[in-house]
Amino acid sequence: MAVERLVVVDRTAFLRRPDYRAVRVLALLGLVLAWELVTRTGWVSSLFLPSPSGVLAEGLDMVRSGQLFVHLLRSLERLAWGFGIGALAGVGVGVGVGFFALADAVVQPIIAATFPIPKIALLPLLILWLGIGEASKVAVVALGVFFPMAINTYAGVRQADPLLIRAAVSFGAGRWSLIRKVILPSALPMVFAGLKLGAGIALLLLVAAEQIAADAGIGFLILQSGNLMETTRLMVGIVVLSLLGVASYWALGALERAVIRWRHT
Repeated sequence: MAVERLVVVDRTAFLRRPDYRAVRVLALLGLVLAWELVTRTGWVSSLFLPSPSGVLAEGLDMVRSGQLFVHLLRSLERLAWGFGIGALAGVGVGVGVGFFALADAVVQPIIAATFPIPKIALLPLLILWLGIGEASKVAVVALGVFFPMAINTYAGVRQADPLLIRAAVSFGAGRWSLIRKVILPSALPMVFAGLKLGAGIALLLLVAAEQIAADAGIGFLILQSGNLMETTRLMVGIVVLSLLGVASYWALGALERAVIRWRHT
């Protein structure tokens, strides 16, 4: 009995990791201070690497003039549409392929064949199909999000406890009731893992798409600033992208803790 209690205590201690949020903040502050030190001492020219204070001042000027909001809102609109469409389609396909044997036989080889293709390589083809406007940019983001969502959801569905499935069936649960009450809750941890992975991929593809025939957006801002050698404005765009990545990770983490409470207690 003593050995069994020891194992349980150790396992609980492993799952309940310490909160290192303060350490993360200090690490970021240390990185910013080191960046400022490198630029202030002249080790690197400000033309190639502007200081954080210079980037902050330029960002505030862009906020006052409204330029930054124009680019940010356009990017957020494309990101929201692409991420939402890709995530919903990925969850639907993942559940269908994981639950239905016929869908598994038909769709899984297609996903295996198309997943390795770099999604940005499909952008010229999407422009030919959908035009050079917003639809092609949203579509490439949606494609990038779709695959990790579908694959992670499929894995989550296949990992559902067979005992729970048999118990639900024995109590008279229908097919759709089984999916809604047993399969989807079991797959939620993998779904959120796919969401976090898809958020990073969506940002990468968004920037690449906005550098082709766009008149606004963070990717457009970065490309235009690079062409004009406006390094400080370019760094403002990069910092905004970094903040978007951090914000999406924290937001999805908070949503995961709220939806899957049993996993974080």
